[in-house]
Amino acid sequence: MSETRPQRGIPKSRRLHGCIPSRHRQRGVALLVAILLVALGTIVAATMAYDNAMTARRAAATFAFDQALLVSEGAEALAAYGLQQQAKQNSPYIYPGQAWSQPLPPTEVIPGVMLEAHLEDMQGRFNINNLVEIDGETPNTVAIQAFQRLLTMLDMDPKWANYIVDWIDKDTTPMFPDGAEDSVYMEMDPPYRTPNLPITSTSELMALPGFTRADFDKLAPHIVALPPGQWTNVCSADPWVLDALTGHEQFSADPQQFAKDREAAGTCFPTKNDVLQAAGNVPGGNTNTTPVGPQQPGKAPTLADLIGEKSTWFRLTSFVTLGPAQFSVYTVLYQDSTGMVRPVMRSFTPY
Repeated sequence: MSETRPQRGIPKSRRLHGCIPSRHRQRGVALLVAILLVALGTIVAATMAYDNAMTARRAAATFAFDQALLVSEGAEALAAYGLQQQAKQNSPYIYPGQAWSQPLPPTEVIPGVMLEAHLEDMQGRFNINNLVEIDGETPNTVAIQAFQRLLTMLDMDPKWANYIVDWIDKDTTPMFPDGAEDSVYMEMDPPYRTPNLPITSTSELMALPGFTRADFDKLAPHIVALPPGQWTNVCSADPWVLDALTGHEQFSADPQQFAKDREAAGTCFPTKNDVLQAAGNVPGGNTNTTPVGPQQPGKAPTLADLIGEKSTWFRLTSFVTLGPAQFSVYTVLYQDSTGMVRPVMRSFTPY
């Protein structure tokens, strides 16, 4: 019989206790390593694929955004042309029935890109910066009373008029009996101060203490933040703003009938004289003066200073559709005395 030779390379202690590694155990470790490598490779590949897909999506979104912005700029040029043509007619009125106010229906400007746009006379709203006179310090009592009437008609607290005055005026003395200066805002979390400057966006009203989003949604369609001294165009004003100015709820009682009457008039309705006569005994309203421009510093405020029949501030709303993507661009346009129109501000929200 041949003698069994000891296996080389394996310690004697391991041979005696039967701890000799088998091929099955070695193959199990190799399989586990292979599974880990495949899993790691899958993770890396999935991450790279996701990053590439997101990069492509971002590039497509950026390209679509730039394309939509260029299309909206084309709409701005078209709106400017329409306003310039309107200025050449030397009409004494600016009112919604004119050609500039006709909306552009959904139109395919280039293959796959749709544009829908319309112009709005922003001076048809109540300019909240008129609550303080153009010196930046003196409250405009006529504007404040008109704005308080507007708030009351909308079932809102008239105290907000004084809060806005304190937000705009240069002093730090709160209005009486309602008002809020730095002492109120510094107690809020986080604390902040009043800007003591004209409002640039009506959304600033959300910073007033206790002013809710529901309040803003009620008020926003009737107000605008234009430079101080810019009047309200009664030819474009809605019935609630007109009633706030006259002090009598006559137009807002039946808004649908008011819209029909305005359309049937075919011209400015109501006129400035109509509003002044309707104001009657409203403070600041019983005046027949007809100023040629916004209120001048040092002059006692009257209702005639707050209203007019022409406009220089408009807002273009452009809806651009590129396949499944939709973009909204809001452009504030200013028309100077020569009839030239230029964009002042673009935004992607209406307020």
